Amino acid sequence: MIILFSFDTIDLMIKEIALDPPLLQKLFDQLDVFSQHHILLIGDLGLDEYLIGEVRRISPEAPVPVVEVESRDIRLGLAANVALNIKTLGGNVTTIGLIGDDSNGEQLKEICKQKRINTAGFVIDHQRKTTLKTRIMAHHHHIVRVDHETKQFLSPSALETTQKYILKHIHEVDAIIIQDYGKGMISPELVRFIIDEGKKAQKPVYVDPYRTNRAEFYSGCTLIKPNYQEAQALVGMDPDDIKKIPNRVELIGKTLLQRAQAEWVVVTQGKEGMTLFDRQQNMTRVPTFAKEVYDVTGAGDTVIATLSLGLAAHLSLEEASILANMAAGIVVAKSGCVPCEKEDLRQVLSSLIPR
Repeated sequence: MIILFSFDTIDLMIKEIALDPPLLQKLFDQLDVFSQHHILLIGDLGLDEYLIGEVRRISPEAPVPVVEVESRDIRLGLAANVALNIKTLGGNVTTIGLIGDDSNGEQLKEICKQKRINTAGFVIDHQRKTTLKTRIMAHHHHIVRVDHETKQFLSPSALETTQKYILKHIHEVDAIIIQDYGKGMISPELVRFIIDEGKKAQKPVYVDPYRTNRAEFYSGCTLIKPNYQEAQALVGMDPDDIKKIPNRVELIGKTLLQRAQAEWVVVTQGKEGMTLFDRQQNMTRVPTFAKEVYDVTGAGDTVIATLSLGLAAHLSLEEASILANMAAGIVVAKSGCVPCEKEDLRQVLSSLIPR
């Protein structure tokens, strides 16, 4: 069910649209169209490392658990996981990002090649580390995360190389994603360049933002997709103050729409689903489809990947968001940062369509 609201009245006008068989069939059919579309992805790249073991005792050196490591798993993280989601959903992706001149950078490129993700747009910055997030797990329990990274904006030479690569590929793609994790790839100069060149080339620019109090940082994008906490920070609202405001999601979304000068705002809210806002002053709520939440890591990556492909396939924002929420529901039921496979999404839709 989708619920539409108008900002023009205090009592929100509600329209219910059922997830009827024709809509579900349309979403099912459009999955095969994803292979015809190509996304240009620019963002922070990294690796996710999982050290998984058993806790049998407390350390004698400090009151902390001792994890006896039994297995190690390395997966694509940050924007590399978005690229992987686009691929596993059947789409095509050109990825641009920074890595360090180090072993983690080499491993990141190697895994991407194994997943058939082109690494030609990976820019090496000799002054930074390739981001590595190490999660230490006692089986399914997260004990601690250790981050190895450099947080600094890209150098003038790296910026120039990135801009040239964008110009080389911008006319080949259907849409552009800015995937900002605050590691430094997405600088103010690069954001302005991407949005300006996107408008010249008539390519939509979709932003998955970093938590900052400057929504204007992404001004002029087509769509911005924060989670609730990010949206709250982007508009500079104090968490304690916002709790006292009725209809706070509506206020945050409308404010963000204005400050980011975006066509659309999509606020993801975990178990509450998503709330969509557009320039016509409509607000749309899309319910969650997650039956079991096991691990939310990477769910936002799945959402932006599915949204971009859905919109490229000429679904409406509401239709693409339903598909994205279904895809997110699949990945949160799994452990760690994993992509959504097109076949899994196909099975979910097929189970909902009356036969």
